[in-house]
Amino acid sequence: MTGLAGERCQACHGDTPPLPEAEVEELLEQLSGAWDRSGALIRRHIQTRDFAESFSLATRVALLAEREGHHPELQVGWGHLVVELTTHAAGGLTRNDFIMAAKVDRVIGPAPDEPRP
Repeated sequence: MTGLAGERCQACHGDTPPLPEAEVEELLEQLSGAWDRSGALIRRHIQTRDFAESFSLATRVALLAEREGHHPELQVGWGHLVVELTTHAAGGLTRNDFIMAAKVDRVIGPAPDEPRP
C-alpha cells in the first residue's frame, strides 16, 4: 500500500493547525475524483442500490475510522451514503482527512467510470 492510503492518522489536538491552501489542493489531487471540497471539509457522495448497501458501506467506513482514530460524518440513506471529513480540533482540513479519504476510496472503490486511485 502506497501513498496516502498507506499512512496512519495521527492524534490531533487543539493546537494542530489546518493545512495551508496549497497543500490542500495538492492532496485533493491524490484522491479519486469523487471527492468535493466545501470550505473546511471534503465530501464524497456514493450512489448505492438500496439502503442495505448504504448501511453496509457505512459500517465498513465506520470500522476503518475506529482503526484510524479519525471519524467522518456519515449520512446513510436509501440509495446513497455521504462521507464528510474535517478535523474539528484544527478547525479545518488536516492530513488525517486526506489519509482517511484515500482509505475510504480503497474500501468503497472508484466512482462509476473512474479508475481506481
